[in-house]
Amino acid sequence: MADSNEIGERIREVILERDGVTEKKMFGGIAWMIEGNMAVATFGEGLLVRVAKDEYEATLAEPNVGPMEMSGRLMRGFVVVDPVGIEDDEDLIEWIEAGAAYASSLPPK
Repeated sequence: MADSNEIGERIREVILERDGVTEKKMFGGIAWMIEGNMAVATFGEGLLVRVAKDEYEATLAEPNVGPMEMSGRLMRGFVVVDPVGIEDDEDLIEWIEAGAAYASSLPPK
């Protein structure tokens, strides 16, 4: 099973190819921001992905995906992909691209 450092390295290989990406410590892990908007982050051994609120419910129905909760509060617009859901590079890339596409659609901060 991969640890958050390994996942972070795998994420960097994909997301740093985009313009406007910065890295920031967030949610107890590392987050990647696009023009100031969070796209994805390490979350324990899984991946935190930002999604459009109107796509939230459909995304939760995907295999190996669950809601993000912080201090008992549900954080709509963010999902957590379990480690098994990002074992394959293709799956990880797909989730990174989904988070990056949504973050890129938002106004820069």
